Amino acid sequence: MRMCSIASGSSGNCIYVGSDHTHLLVDAGISKKRIEEGLKALEIKGEELNGILVTHEHIDHIQGLGVFSRKYEIPIYATQGTIEGIRAYVSLGKMPEGLLCPVQIDEPFVLGDITVKPFFISHDAREPSAYRMECEGKAAAVATDLGTYDENTVDNLKNLDALLLEANHDTHMLEVGPYPYYLKQRISGQKGHLSNELSGRLLCDILHENLKHIVLGHLSKENNYERLAYETVKLEVTLGDNTYRGEDLDMTVAKRDRISEILSF
Repeated sequence: MRMCSIASGSSGNCIYVGSDHTHLLVDAGISKKRIEEGLKALEIKGEELNGILVTHEHIDHIQGLGVFSRKYEIPIYATQGTIEGIRAYVSLGKMPEGLLCPVQIDEPFVLGDITVKPFFISHDAREPSAYRMECEGKAAAVATDLGTYDENTVDNLKNLDALLLEANHDTHMLEVGPYPYYLKQRISGQKGHLSNELSGRLLCDILHENLKHIVLGHLSKENNYERLAYETVKLEVTLGDNTYRGEDLDMTVAKRDRISEILSF
């Protein structure tokens, strides 16, 4: 399997996960042109995609969905609530008939040789989900836009080979930053975004010897920066109740505006 962040941040998200035979995108929150440029770096054509998995209907996850899907007619998989949110977003334009495919939380489905499992995340959207993908004994997951996590989240992120995990904001930067109070409350709330600290604590619950690739993603442009996220998550792991130290992790930070490292596992 391979995983690569084409873009990840509060301004737009698009992640590639695939095998030799199956190619998937998780979200399409950047322009068609940028998606195509990312796929070109992966030596994949738009028409070769088997599906686009949409986590929720916020614009930083669906911005390019309308234009891209109209050009390539790639099936779009999302929960019914998310599909309703996509249809309600008039700026996307009319979606091609039959491309919006509803999926159920906790009910795996198969695309090519990849088994996809949507699972619940806590976010202020209609019916948000994260995705776990498995192929030939290997597993990857993309989990962003969750204000908190619980035992179910941990269970779905266990025994992975690769993970893109949200580290959205530094708590102090958010508190003293320029955002209005209501927005600070939304971001830090139960249906908001994971802080660097919470991201590190979640990692403590799922670390194991075969988790070779950890990518921190969905960083806030205003309330975080790469080095801070990286060091804070490492410190949480070192201080946490586990046998690992931060320096043991093979961890990178996804780029906001360009393709990140292509991970193979």
